[in-house]
Amino acid sequence: MAAGDVHPIPDEALANTSYLVDVGGGEAVVIDPRRDIDAYLALAKQHGLRIVASLETHLHADFVSGSRELAKTVRADVIAPAGADLRFDHRPVSEGDTVTLGEATFEVLHTPGHTPEHVAYLMTRPTRAVFTGGSLIAGGAARTDLTGQERTVELARAQYRSLHRVAGLGDEVALHPTHGAGSFCSTGSGRRTAGTIGEERRSNPLLAVDDEDAFVDRLLGGFGSYPPYFLHLRDANRGPVLLEELAPARPLSPSEVVDAVDRNTWLIDARPVEQWAAQHPRGAISVALRPQFASWLGWVVPFGEPVILLVDEEQLEMALRLARRIGYDKVLGWLDGGLGAWAAAGLPTANLEVVTAEEARVRADHGAQLLDVRQRSEWARSRIPGAVHIELGDIIAGKRPAGELITFCGHGQRSATAASLLLRDGGRVVNLKGGFSAWERAGLPTER
Repeated sequence: MAAGDVHPIPDEALANTSYLVDVGGGEAVVIDPRRDIDAYLALAKQHGLRIVASLETHLHADFVSGSRELAKTVRADVIAPAGADLRFDHRPVSEGDTVTLGEATFEVLHTPGHTPEHVAYLMTRPTRAVFTGGSLIAGGAARTDLTGQERTVELARAQYRSLHRVAGLGDEVALHPTHGAGSFCSTGSGRRTAGTIGEERRSNPLLAVDDEDAFVDRLLGGFGSYPPYFLHLRDANRGPVLLEELAPARPLSPSEVVDAVDRNTWLIDARPVEQWAAQHPRGAISVALRPQFASWLGWVVPFGEPVILLVDEEQLEMALRLARRIGYDKVLGWLDGGLGAWAAAGLPTANLEVVTAEEARVRADHGAQLLDVRQRSEWARSRIPGAVHIELGDIIAGKRPAGELITFCGHGQRSATAASLLLRDGGRVVNLKGGFSAWERAGLPTER
């Protein structure tokens, strides 16, 4: 790496990107770090760099910031918007401030919209690049409703002005947003990465809207639902708990798990959905461990409530990492010995029938109801005729359709979560293996 080089560090779990920037003189800074900072430390070590600062564009709603972890671990300075009101040592910055780090200079631009305090950092030396957080992103902009419905339109209007301000910085300026396609914070196209401002000026549909009122209508029309834990992390990020301060998760015997579940602890089965369906502790909720595990854990389990995991031993570390990345710090532990120990203790188990697309079609013809739990945007693009659409988030919130149900989503994981909730509550349900994709591959009818 050389001074001015920017190394993106994507987070597949939450569809965000943070950045390690070589600022010269053997020093580096990180933009919008996540809580688990080992990737930044490893990359800096690989290139012989010392991380001297962490720059925050805004208070994040979808992940716990790693700035305090970097300050503790490598004594990095924390630089954040003045309006964020952080409750730990940091340097607050505002519109017009200049930050010099190593051989690099960053100008602070107040770019409200995604959040009121939001800033972008324009690197003017040794090269020109802008780190836009949740203002201008690839193919769109970040949503403006995460600080309260009463401010959504006001912030959407601010987002219009911020996007056009960033777009005016120059076509050659490299664009480095934090939020990307797939993030529940973002709205816009399916593109995950950005290039330059010039490329966005030519392709971003929101920049093509010149009228502020029309922009607001279009932006708000692109909002989907989002996990309820988002409502808690902005405040949590004002003073994030250090990972070393958390109570360690530990192996728990079946009897300890039963006692904890009786005290309203959530038992989350993070094994592959096929294993959960074949046999699981009765009442366990399926949230399969995959990149999206964090988001759906944060949708299923109310923020701050305790969790116990049923997970394969080799995947335990990843499950804990993803849970803590979104502030789920009360993971008490995991079922020691897994399902085998549970069954050996004589504790009740359950299973769920899984059906193929062809079998689902036959059952639907005989009166079962196909239940589509995908996001509204997915449903709007293509769907199965006659299927009832209820987003998984609404199932989690308590909406319960009656009758015999066949749950499905895109590939089968989210619908397993829905099925596990319905099954726990006594519903009659089976899950469509492979989801909507399997239905399409089978050549069965769809609407577009």
